[in-house]
Order: sequence, then structure tokens, then C-alpha cells
Amino acid sequence: MATRYWVAALPVGQGSSASSVWSRLQESISKQAFDTSLYRFNIPNLRVGTLDSLLALSDDLLKSNSFIEGVSHKIRRQIEDLERISGVVSSSLTVDGVPVDSYLTRFVWDEAKYPTMSPLKEIVDGIHVQIARIEDDLKVRVAEYNNVRSQLNVINRKQAGSLAVRDLSNMVKPQDIISTEHLTTLLAVVSKYSQKDWLSSYETLSTYVVPRSSKKLHEDNEYALYTVTLFSRDADNFRTKARERNIQIRDFEYDPETQESRKQELEKLSQDQETLRSSLLQWCYTSYGEVFGSWMHFCAVRVFSESILRYGLPPSFLSVVLSPPLKSEKKVRSILEGLCSNSNSTYWKTEDEGGMGSFAGDADSHPYVSFTINLI
Repeated sequence: MATRYWVAALPVGQGSSASSVWSRLQESISKQAFDTSLYRFNIPNLRVGTLDSLLALSDDLLKSNSFIEGVSHKIRRQIEDLERISGVVSSSLTVDGVPVDSYLTRFVWDEAKYPTMSPLKEIVDGIHVQIARIEDDLKVRVAEYNNVRSQLNVINRKQAGSLAVRDLSNMVKPQDIISTEHLTTLLAVVSKYSQKDWLSSYETLSTYVVPRSSKKLHEDNEYALYTVTLFSRDADNFRTKARERNIQIRDFEYDPETQESRKQELEKLSQDQETLRSSLLQWCYTSYGEVFGSWMHFCAVRVFSESILRYGLPPSFLSVVLSPPLKSEKKVRSILEGLCSNSNSTYWKTEDEGGMGSFAGDADSHPYVSFTINLI
């Protein structure tokens, strides 16, 4: 599927017709740029209004197009991220079941959604409001999903970090801990390479350590986790002595209810993340189709209004969609310009060459209406 298309409108001179211009264009493309896909872009007769209204609208068209295109790309990127995270096969994006590239190349105006008798500004403003609403909805949904994802990441980081910082609840069993009126068990985080030193010295760090009470519970790439049992009244003194030897005593209190609560919280967050991810992905599929369909109607309005401003009334032009490969772009431009030879093409050269430039602020000027649609 092509990801970059040109939309162009060629003037139809007196004594000619859109069909004859189309035939000439087809013939030239097939002979000189056969690798370029070419389609009619069918635009109905829209309500022209006044010249002032068209000029005012032209000033807003480029900004509105950038906004709509930006929202389209934002949703598409979100879809790609969600598909990658979910491990699902990337699916074809559609508008009402029609692949987006086919929707563009076989464009049909939706009269029910955008009545052709409506003023052009009303159509454009309606599209802009609709896309802005979708963008706001996207922000809310993404924020909700990212919030749950962040909470889950925090928990996972605690479980996946080193023994110096990670959650120890899954490593410590009830039988590992002694907690009575007089005795308590502490958890010591010892450097992986200092375990022999710990085992030979922990009993001497304070007076009331229970001999041979230290047991290794876990080991990672940096540290080992040991228990040590001693009299409760000597716990603070033991912590101080251990700290002097760069041994960390982790605060830990075994609570079955807290353990179960954390487990349930983790399960709920995991389920919420999956639910929100699936819901967001489906919403993005639907909303992308809605945005893309509205964008193509906006492009039709843009072609129509710029063609009236450039070629005059009554509307007499041929609008097309092309997808030239990079190597053929210069040739296709030459073909399109050749079909405008009777429209004073020198008048529409770039501003640096003394011409007026194109309407709506296009970077490149041509003797015909033209702008680019980037699907990605």
C-alpha cells in the first residue's frame, strides 16, 4: 500500500471536458510514468458562496489540514504501539470496512453526513469540531490506560529490582520469621561477594544474636538475602552495627492479609490493563476510520475551493489522485504541467521567480492545484 498520495486538480478549458482531460492524462501517465497509480477524485458540485468567503476559507484550510492530519497520525501511532505491545498482527485500517487507501482512491462524497448545499465553511468547521472532540477523547483514554500501566510498572519494578530495593513478600515464608515477645527476625541484604564474611561475623555484631540463626533465602546478581534472629531489645543496636559494615537491614513485617491484598491488587491491575488496552485499540480502529473519512471530505473541500479561486467560475476542473514513486515524481509533475499549458503557467511559478505562489500556503507552486496526503 502506498503511504503518500498527491491530490491534484487540472483546469478544463473552453471546448474541452473533464473526460477528455482525464483521457489525455491517462495516456501520458501510461506512456511516460507507467509505475504511477492514477485515480479520479470525484467531488460533487459544492456550494460556492462569495469570493470573500472562499478567500477567508483558504486562509484556514492549511492550518486545519495540519491539525486533522496530525490527529490521524497520532491515532495511527497509538494503534501501532498497542498492536506491538499486545503482540497482535497489524490489521488493515479501514473506513466503514473499506481499506483507507481504497477509500481515498475510490472516494465517494457522503451526502447524508455532509450535505452539498451546506456552506463550505460550515462543512470545514463541523469537521474540525468533530476531530477536536475525537482528539480530546483520545487524550482521556490514553491517560487512563497509561495511569494503570504506570501503577503496574511500579509494582513490577519493585519485584524485579535488586534485593536492596525489591519487594520481599514473595521470598519470605511464615516459617522464616520469628516474632515473639522477646525474639525477632531481621532480614539482611549482604553483598554477593561478602557472604562468607557475613556468616563468620553476624553472631558478633551484637550481644544477643541467636547462634546459627542466619539462613539464606534468596540470591540475585548483586546481593544475598539472609535472616538473623536476635532479642528484640537488641534489634536497633544490630541495625547500627550492620550499617557500619555496609550491610542493609530491610524493614519487613510478615502480614498474610497484606500479602493477599497486594496479590489481588496486582491481578486487578493486570486485568484492568488488558481490558483498557483492548478497549483503547478497538476505539482507535473505529476513530481512525472516522477521522480519515472526515479528512478526505476536508481534502475534497480544499480541492474544490482552491480550484474555484485558481480557475474561476463556473467550476470546471478535473480532480485526481496519484501515487508516483520517488523516481517518477519529476516526470509526473511535467505531465501535469503540460496539461495546463493554456492556463498561463508562468503566472503560478514560485514567489522567488516573481509569481504569485499557490493558495493556502503550499511550499511548492504549480500551474494547477496540488497538495500531498501522507497516510503515515
